[in-house]
Amino acid sequence: MSKYSQLDSVRLLATLPHPCGYLPDREATTVFVDPQTPVDQRLYSRLSELGFRRSGGYLYRPQCAACQACIPARVPVSLFMPNRQQRRCWRRNRDLDIFHVETIDTDEHYELYARYIERRHADGEMYPPSREQYRSFLTQAWGATRYIEFRARGRLVATAVTDLLTAGMSAIYTFFDPDEDKRSLGSFCILYQIEWARRLGLPSLYLGYWIEECQKMAYKSQFQPVELLRENRWALRTPKPG
Repeated sequence: MSKYSQLDSVRLLATLPHPCGYLPDREATTVFVDPQTPVDQRLYSRLSELGFRRSGGYLYRPQCAACQACIPARVPVSLFMPNRQQRRCWRRNRDLDIFHVETIDTDEHYELYARYIERRHADGEMYPPSREQYRSFLTQAWGATRYIEFRARGRLVATAVTDLLTAGMSAIYTFFDPDEDKRSLGSFCILYQIEWARRLGLPSLYLGYWIEECQKMAYKSQFQPVELLRENRWALRTPKPG
């Protein structure tokens, strides 16, 4: 059965080969859903189960000719057990106030995002940040997107963008105050989303792609157990920390 046989009604397009943004010695090709395709939460959820990921209004999946390093990863919520470091992270952030909000298209949120990109990802594709790029990247999509604020005594310290799927939750992006290193806010936001998915009765939290050789992806291997999608099948695996 073809990898995409379940999507016969969905038109897929492919980019030309281009330098990989994660492994500098590799060449990448990306398959994405035709932007003219009507997408709703149900189709989005099916595509997520097949390893697609959302960026702004696009749904994509790597399909590289000579490399299969990008592996879709998700946390099975009912099986997740925080390790000692994650339990400490949870306790360390008990003072935070958490709010679910309708929009993050504000100066306060954008300024935090811009500081995060400038300090943490100045070598990435999203640098330099711009308000237009911010809006495009973190837009609401197909009625699925939710925004979560994390505040310390009223000050915004982190924001998580999450999509609710029919059978799971997708952690789209998190940005946080780069001066708050001791809080491990990136990890805390994932822990919060796992707990939120548990409360909602959703079985999985999708973390995007895990690449064993990429240090930037190493944090995903810390959330155990993890399911990886290989040859169209999700299976539990404990990858070595990156």
